[in-house]
Amino acid sequence: NQDKNIIAMSKTGSGKTQSFWLPIFNDLDENDKTTQAVIVAPTLELARQIYKMAAHIASFSPETIVVKAYYGGTDMKREMEKIKTNPPQIVIATPGKLVDLVIDENILKIHLAKYFVLDEADMIADSFLEEVFKISEKFKEAKKMVFSATIRESLEILLKKFLSNTLTLQVEKKDVSTLKISHYLIPVKYREKDDMLLELTKIINPYLAIIFANRKEDAQRIYEFLKENKLNVIALHGDLNVRERKRIVNEINALKYQYIVASDIVARGIDIEGVSHIINYALPKDFEFYIHRSGRTGRMYMDGICYSFYEEENQDYLDNLEKRGITFDYLDIKNGELVPFKGRNARANRVKPVTEEEKKATLFVPKPKKVTPGYKKKMQEKKDALTKKFKSNKRK
Repeated sequence: NQDKNIIAMSKTGSGKTQSFWLPIFNDLDENDKTTQAVIVAPTLELARQIYKMAAHIASFSPETIVVKAYYGGTDMKREMEKIKTNPPQIVIATPGKLVDLVIDENILKIHLAKYFVLDEADMIADSFLEEVFKISEKFKEAKKMVFSATIRESLEILLKKFLSNTLTLQVEKKDVSTLKISHYLIPVKYREKDDMLLELTKIINPYLAIIFANRKEDAQRIYEFLKENKLNVIALHGDLNVRERKRIVNEINALKYQYIVASDIVARGIDIEGVSHIINYALPKDFEFYIHRSGRTGRMYMDGICYSFYEEENQDYLDNLEKRGITFDYLDIKNGELVPFKGRNARANRVKPVTEEEKKATLFVPKPKKVTPGYKKKMQEKKDALTKKFKSNKRK
């Protein structure tokens, strides 16, 4: 299938990077000083990680192979001078930086490249569609390879315009659950999640834990809360500048911290060794992101543990995860201990809206941002009143 472009779907941590480096280095002409391969990554952390692997492989070559990584926050003028005197044979770059060097400055010549790779392509498609379209027009005969964990609508748009004559490879979904990870659900009920989180950290005392929040603002707030409570913690999210993110990742790899509070930038593409625990402060909106998050632990044949706080409205979401092969056990935090909890095993007795009026009333009564004792009863009273009103209006 040498003549076909490749779409490869598999989970994070399944060896995608090795799978595209093998053909690239096998076909590389060390004597050809033009750019022969371009790899695009959505974040600087992933670009740096891919670069380290490429540089390691290149170090075994008897001939010098010029491998360069380009991402935001670096000295553009200095990079351009180096490209003029010693052009890279292999380029790893973030989309915006590649547009700067290829389109805006016209200093990096990629039109003769043999390979063009998009890694974590669904993340690229979510944020960098226009940039990828611009870059792809520069390639003439390159073999294109797209690696992604999921195919969402934004990526489908990219693939239709970007690829033809494709071969699709997919790791079976059952392989997603082969990591040695124990998944635990902890009910929030009426409690404050910050207090629950603090109590959980005291109970588990992990080697290294990543605490995931859905928004970078939440990640920063949780980090500040835990730091005030004397935990050895750092935050890692998209609001940090390039220099700060590089420093933090280096410090994490040097085992300077016990806790990392992160947005989903960490769940995709950053390989942190020794993660013993994952804590989902909030469940991610995308089902696949739960798998990416939990997949940060349980690596290299080690055991891992993933704790997730859940609420009543997460029931259908969790049902879906169970259908995808995730098996949950249930725990609760009581008197400074984790104790077994019947949890969702009793969900057959859950009362769901059965009439159109009840469903409509549920939509009109959102859960309060800050829960207090008795809030569920008050919500149900409001729903019952609205249901009665909707039924009365219907009869009229």
